[in-house]
Amino acid sequence: MRIALVGTENSHADHIVRLLNVDRIADARIAALVGDDEKTRKLAAAGGITEVVPTSGELIGSIDALIITNRDGALHREHAVPFLEAGIPVWVDKPLAASTADARAILEAGPLVTSYSAVRWVADADAIAAADVGEVQTVTVTGPADPDSEYSGIFFYGIHIADLAQRLAPGEPGPVEVERVGSTIVARYRSNGVLVTLQFVKPTDEGRVPFHAAVVGRTGLASQAIQLDEDYVVPGLKVFLQMLETGQRPLDDATMLAPITVLEQL
Repeated sequence: MRIALVGTENSHADHIVRLLNVDRIADARIAALVGDDEKTRKLAAAGGITEVVPTSGELIGSIDALIITNRDGALHREHAVPFLEAGIPVWVDKPLAASTADARAILEAGPLVTSYSAVRWVADADAIAAADVGEVQTVTVTGPADPDSEYSGIFFYGIHIADLAQRLAPGEPGPVEVERVGSTIVARYRSNGVLVTLQFVKPTDEGRVPFHAAVVGRTGLASQAIQLDEDYVVPGLKVFLQMLETGQRPLDDATMLAPITVLEQL
C-alpha cells in the first residue's frame, strides 16, 4: 500500500512516517511526501522516501491513498477534493476543515474519506466513553487551544476538544453559547438532550493544561485525564488503515461535520 502525505510541518507527520516506514507496524508505507523545504527533506531521509514533489496533484494516479496533516485546516479542501474525485481514499488528520462549507465539500467529493482527532481514539478516551454512569446528563471537555493561532485560530487545537465531546455526546449540536473567562473560552450547547461544555484554555510560554473529560449520568459520574503518550497517533492511524482494508468508513458525515460546526460558531 503506497500512501502519500502532505503537511510535513505537523509533528503527526513525523509519527506517521516513523510508524509506517521505520517501525513497520502495518503492510503500508509512506511512499511520497509533498513539500519543498528542509523539514520535508529531513523527513524523507528518515523514512527512506525517495519521491518528494512540490504539489500534491502530481501524485494522483501513482499512490493508493493520501494522508493530509497540514496544521491549517483551511488548506485541507484543496488537497483532499481532487484525490477523492479520482477515487483515492483520504485521511484528513484534524481538523477536517476550517469552515463548514469546506468540510461539506470534502465529504461530498468522494466516499472513502475520514477525519478525526487523535484524542478520540486513545485509551483514556475509550475508558471514559465506556464508563457506566447511567443516562448521560452532562459532558465537559477541557484542553488547550489558542484562538489567535496562525493555523485558522481555534480550529487547530480546538478540534481535539470538540471531537472528543462529539464522541461522548453524539448527535447534532444545537446553537452554541460562548463566553470568555480570563484566558479561557467556554462554549455550551446541547446534543441529544445532553448539556455539553467545552473549555478552551489558551496556552502560555510555560505550558498548557492537559486534556480532561468528565461525564455525569443519572447513576454515576466519570472524570478522566486524557493522557497522550509518544504513540498516541497509533490508534487513529490504525483506524485509517482499517478503512483502507475494509472499504468502510469509521465515522459518518454527521459525526465528522459536527465538531466543525461547533468550532465555526466559536
